[in-house]
Amino acid sequence: MVRTVYVNGAYLPEGEAQVSIFDRGFLMADGVYEVTTVIDGKLIDFDGHLARLERSLGELDIANPMDRDQWLEVHRELVARNGLDQGMIYLQVTRGAPGDRDFVFPDPDTTAPTVVLFTQSNPALVDSPKAQRGIKVIAIDDLRWGRRDIKTVQLLYPSMGKMMAIRAGADDAWMVQDGTITEGTSNNAYIIKDGKIVTRALSNDILHGITRAAVLRFAREAQMPVEERSFTLEEAKAADEAFVTSASTFVMPVVDIDGAALGAGTPGPLAMRLREIYIEESRKAAI
Repeated sequence: MVRTVYVNGAYLPEGEAQVSIFDRGFLMADGVYEVTTVIDGKLIDFDGHLARLERSLGELDIANPMDRDQWLEVHRELVARNGLDQGMIYLQVTRGAPGDRDFVFPDPDTTAPTVVLFTQSNPALVDSPKAQRGIKVIAIDDLRWGRRDIKTVQLLYPSMGKMMAIRAGADDAWMVQDGTITEGTSNNAYIIKDGKIVTRALSNDILHGITRAAVLRFAREAQMPVEERSFTLEEAKAADEAFVTSASTFVMPVVDIDGAALGAGTPGPLAMRLREIYIEESRKAAI
């Protein structure tokens, strides 16, 4: 089956999709993106992702090219055309292609944003083998720019971080700034100590995760104590459990940090329970 993608108002076979070489997303990383999970052919946390998209675009002074209903129509059409049951829908909006390279922003009246969406199928999304065994992470310096709360397409350093982890025999990296963990390369980071969930508070230092917001809400509803504060690498290594959250991993247990096993070195009970709750509640609310 040939995948159908969406580019600037048109549904196309992926092999026919084109974007200008002068697009500022390509030349300047001048754009933002979102990734929405699909389970059972339905969208998870769609309105949360759309609200964050609106915020990210606003922070970069890029006009939102669609309203909610238009975005929803495109997402649902891509799910239908690609027969997507479990997976993701990736969307990217850039400042557009003004026709030449320039550091100065183009006139938005003459240069429309570029809009791209595509699907990624993952039949093992819910029943993930990694979730059953947990992942290993390493610590690296956080060398990203200072506005990580904007979900931009500037993903080179997170990609480098993942490669550092793979070369070290791990699955991912947690980034450290001023002695404390900020987040993972593509996820928010958490530890659990004495039954309390600890995660960094929202600021410009981390992405305001949509899955993060849902998981913390579900945790509080389940009477699990939550503390939003910074924590050190040493504190993380001494934790009873740890996990990460993202749209593509839900709640993913962490079992090893820099070679130090957490607990028994297997996914902890609270992290696994949170994963179950998140999947169950998300399925109920999917659209």
